[in-house]
Amino acid sequence: MVSTKKSLKKNAKAQCVIAANIIEPTQPLLKKLSTVLVHHLSFDGRDAQSTTDNIHSKPLLLLALSGGLDSTVLLHLLAALRQNLSFSLQAMHVHHGLSPHANDWTEFCIAQCKTLEVPLHVEYVNIEPKNKSGIEAAARKLRYQALFNFKHADLKPAFIVTAHHQDDQAETLLLQLFRGAGVKGLASMAKIDQERRLLRPLLDVSRSDLHDYARLNGLTWCDDESNLNTNYERNFVRHHVMPVLLARNPSIQPVIARVATHLAEADGLLDTLAEIDASQVLSENSLCLVSLEKLERSRAKNLLRWWLARNQLSMPNAEYLSEILHQLFNAKPDANINIPLRHHDVVNSNQPPISLRRYQQRVYLVSMQASKPFDLTWHGEPLLTLPNRELLEFRHVTGRGLALKHGLSELRITRRSGGETFKPHALRPSRTLKHLLQEAHIPPWLRDSLPLIYWHDKLVFVPGIGAAHDMAASHDEPAVEIIWHLSQI
Repeated sequence: MVSTKKSLKKNAKAQCVIAANIIEPTQPLLKKLSTVLVHHLSFDGRDAQSTTDNIHSKPLLLLALSGGLDSTVLLHLLAALRQNLSFSLQAMHVHHGLSPHANDWTEFCIAQCKTLEVPLHVEYVNIEPKNKSGIEAAARKLRYQALFNFKHADLKPAFIVTAHHQDDQAETLLLQLFRGAGVKGLASMAKIDQERRLLRPLLDVSRSDLHDYARLNGLTWCDDESNLNTNYERNFVRHHVMPVLLARNPSIQPVIARVATHLAEADGLLDTLAEIDASQVLSENSLCLVSLEKLERSRAKNLLRWWLARNQLSMPNAEYLSEILHQLFNAKPDANINIPLRHHDVVNSNQPPISLRRYQQRVYLVSMQASKPFDLTWHGEPLLTLPNRELLEFRHVTGRGLALKHGLSELRITRRSGGETFKPHALRPSRTLKHLLQEAHIPPWLRDSLPLIYWHDKLVFVPGIGAAHDMAASHDEPAVEIIWHLSQI
C-alpha cells in the first residue's frame, strides 16, 4: 500500500506499539529466524544481561530497510530477538529518489526505527536516467554499495541482512533461466555469503507467511508502485509467469527454491574442482597456458570462470568464453592478445578497464589504467605508495639488493622516459634497458610502468632485473631489497 504522509507516521507509531506487545518468541517465524541466526552467526543464545553492555562486544547486524512488507517484518523480528541472542541491530534506508513517495517511505522508516530503538542511517543516491545497466540494476548496485561501505563509529557490521524470501528465490531462478545462465547463475541467492558478509535469513520463508505475520501483529508497510510495472523483468515474472505456474502447481515456489539449493551444491562442487585444477595451472594470479590446454575443454572453462569470479570480474557468456579459449590456444605465439573484460560493479565508473593478455605461455589479467608519471624520494620508510595503487617495499636483508655501505640516502623513484642504459653484471657492458627487460621476460605492458630507482642521478635498481653491479651487496653485506607490488585487479 502507498499511504499518505500523515497516515504513514500514524501507522508507523501504532504498529510499533502493537508489535512491542504482541511479538512473542513462541511465534513460528521468530523460532525459524532464531534458528537461522544461531546456526550461521554462532550466537550463543545467552540472555543479554549476562553479557557486557558495551555495544562493541556484540556482533552488529545491518538491516537493509526499504519500508516494504518484507523488510518491515524482518525489522520487527530482529528487534524482538536482539536481546536474547545478544546482537546489536542497526538499519539503513537507501533513498533512490525514483518515486514521488520516496520521502514518505523515508519518514516511515525513521518512525519505525525510532519506536523500536533501532538506529537508522539514510543514504541518498542518484541514478542516471539512462544508465546502461538499467534502472533496476543501477539502483540495486548503488544500494549494495551503500550497505557494504557502511561504517559507524569505527564499527563494521558482522553481517548485512536483507529480507529476500522464498518467492524472491523462485523468481530469481526463473529470471536466470530465461537469460541462459549457467550453474552459478541458476544457484540464485545464497542464504549466507561469507565473503561479502551478507545474510538472507528469510530465504526459506514464503511471502504469504510474511504477510500473515504482519497481519497477526498489526504491522503496516509501504508498497512501491513500481512493483506493478511489468516492463521490469522481475515484475513480469511475478505477475504473469508465476500465476500460471501456481495454477498448475500451488507448491511450485518451494519446489523451484529447492532446485536452486541443488544447483548451489553443484556450483560448490565445480568450485572445488576448479581449486584442484588451479593448483596445477595458477601461479601468482596468472595461468600456465600449457597446463590449461591439457585440461578437458569443460574443465578449462570452469577454471577460467572460477578465476575471473575470484578477481571480481563479470562472467562472460558461453560464446565469449569459448572465444577466449580459442584465442588463447590458437593464436600465433607472437600475437598481441588483448581481450577486454569488466568488473562486476559496472556502476562504479572509477574501476579501470581490465583485459586478458598472453605472454610467454602465461595468461594475465591486466589493468589498463594509464601509467602516470611521478618523481618521488625515499627517506627510509618500509613502504612507498606509487600512483595506480602500486607499492614499493624496502626490506633490510643480507647478501642481496643494494648495499647499505653506499649510504643510499634519498633514493629517487621515477617512471621510464626511454633510452635508459643499465649495467647489472660486472663482466658485461652497459646495455639498453629495453633489451634487458626483454631478456628478463618482463611482460610488455609492465615495461613502461616500471619504477626505476636512482641514486645521485645513477640508475641503481630495476625491479625484475636487480641492482647495478657496483651497488649490489656481496653475500655477507647488509642491504636493502626492493620489491615492486603491483595493484590488485
